[in-house]
Amino acid sequence: MAEYWNITENAQVNFEKFKKEKPEPEMSITYKVGHKDFVNSGKASSEIKLMLKRLGVNPEILRRVAVASYEAEINVTAHSIGGNIICDIYLDCVHIKFKDNGPGIKSLEKALEPGWSTADDLVREMGFGAGLGLPNIKRNSDIMHIDSEENKPTLLEIIIFY
Repeated sequence: MAEYWNITENAQVNFEKFKKEKPEPEMSITYKVGHKDFVNSGKASSEIKLMLKRLGVNPEILRRVAVASYEAEINVTAHSIGGNIICDIYLDCVHIKFKDNGPGIKSLEKALEPGWSTADDLVREMGFGAGLGLPNIKRNSDIMHIDSEENKPTLLEIIIFY
C-alpha cells in the first residue's frame, strides 16, 4: 500500500485541531463519477464551488477548491472505473474525498511528478492526461492525502481551510 501526505506549514495547527475535535459537517454532499464519463465530469466540482460561493467563501479559496476538486474529479473519470465524491463542508474548511473503484495507482511516486501520466489515447484526445492533476491538487490544497495500491481502490482527500 502506498500512502502520501502533504500538509502545508500554515495548515498544520488547523489540521491537528480538526483531527482532535472531529466536528460534524454543516453540510455533506455525495456525487457519483462514471468511468470515462467526460460529459458529466466537472459538474460535482462546479456544484461544490457554487455552494461555497453561496456561503460567502473568499474568491481565492473558491479558486483553489475549484482547481483541486476539478483535477481530482477528472482523474477519477480518466484513470479509474468510476467512484464517488463526498464533500463535507465545515465552518472553517471543506474536506473532499474522492473514492474510486480501482484499479489504483501503480506508482504513486511517479504520479506525483509533474508531466508523468498513464492517460490512454481517449483521455488525451479529450484534452486531458498532461500529468499535472496531482501536482495541481497538491499546489491548491492545504492538505492532500492519497491511499492507493495497484489493483485496489484509491482514496484521495483534500482539505482547504478558509
